[in-house]
Amino acid sequence: MYGPENKADVVIIGAGPAGLSAATELRRCGVQSVVVLDREPVAGGIPRHCDHYPYGLREFSRLLRGPAYARRLVVAALAAGVRIHTGVSIQSLTIGPVLTVTSDAGVRVVHARRVLIATGARETSRAARFIGGTKPGGVVSTGALQGLVHLEGINPFRAPVVLGTELVSFSALLTCRHLGIRPVAMIEPGASTTAFWPARWLPRILGIPLLLKTELLTIEGESTVSGVTIRRPNGDIERLNADGVIVSGHFRPESAILARSHIELDRHTGGPVVDQFGRCSDPDFFAAGNLLRPVETAGWSWQEGKAVGHAIAQSLQGKLPSPATGIAVELAGRSLKYVVPQRIVPTDVPPALDSFQFRVSHKAQGRLCLSINGTRKTVKSLSTVPERRIRVPLTVLPRSPSGTATFELVESDR
Repeated sequence: MYGPENKADVVIIGAGPAGLSAATELRRCGVQSVVVLDREPVAGGIPRHCDHYPYGLREFSRLLRGPAYARRLVVAALAAGVRIHTGVSIQSLTIGPVLTVTSDAGVRVVHARRVLIATGARETSRAARFIGGTKPGGVVSTGALQGLVHLEGINPFRAPVVLGTELVSFSALLTCRHLGIRPVAMIEPGASTTAFWPARWLPRILGIPLLLKTELLTIEGESTVSGVTIRRPNGDIERLNADGVIVSGHFRPESAILARSHIELDRHTGGPVVDQFGRCSDPDFFAAGNLLRPVETAGWSWQEGKAVGHAIAQSLQGKLPSPATGIAVELAGRSLKYVVPQRIVPTDVPPALDSFQFRVSHKAQGRLCLSINGTRKTVKSLSTVPERRIRVPLTVLPRSPSGTATFELVESDR
């Protein structure tokens, strides 16, 4: 239940790795009143659902399972003097900054000096992927599966198929293994796994067929899944017997509260437009973690939250430059999927986000080029596939940039 305070120096929305590390860092920087709000009944974020390794090496120099890692993050924040309130939903964000929140205690208006939004990302649903067929029970995301298995002790099926090969998809395989669930196949429309190459050995080790260049066409069943139809690489249509479907990956930022607010959203990421300090279009609001771009690891989000937390402390001390002098960062062509940050403010203050982060929309090879003030240069040669992290230091920009910085991936002839 949300406590009695109606104001705080910093309010953080989201009690996952990014939010909790930012909160802990803010207290270490001397910020007096730091409050974390989360709609879940227990703090810790997605790692609470992931009862497998590897977590914690970067943060605690120990190899931990997800729930143990989440508990350590919470304990560290509480020990630093952070106040955490769960079961709280955010209804609105307005200039001030002001938040309207609801909980079992009712509706409350909270005033803050700064707000950090760290609501993370969510997987794309079956409906959003336009998978045909009937609508039986037993079609779940990885997050829903992990919640059922690890938080509620429910075994939702015995022989599902897994759609996708992102890191979270392999996490789904480990979750299945935990309860003796044996997927009948792992289905990937692309020519190779999306996750890095060592992951592709996991299905083989577990004896699960990995079907590449294969499309999931329909899901069949009445009350529960009875099977799926797939299209093989040669065009043949085949039916697989299955009692469930795990629709994994294709993450999107959890930005619903921002869509209802005055804060500018980026059309490429679906998250907020931020500068190199994680500062939003309203400079009283900051963002960090997977809300910025889907999707990074818990360790990456933790590190990013810590850095943005430090930037918020600097902001409260008046040490950040005015956002009015910033330049826009844009993309040209169709090869680049997104870039973060999308705005750069000329300054000597060290950034929280020290590099541009990119993803590509398809397998690509070529030169990453930067155009600014009428000049164009190659900043990096690339050979990459979707969902691979691409980083370019902010120092590729002139010391005092002006105008618009445009990145484009010029692909080589194939």
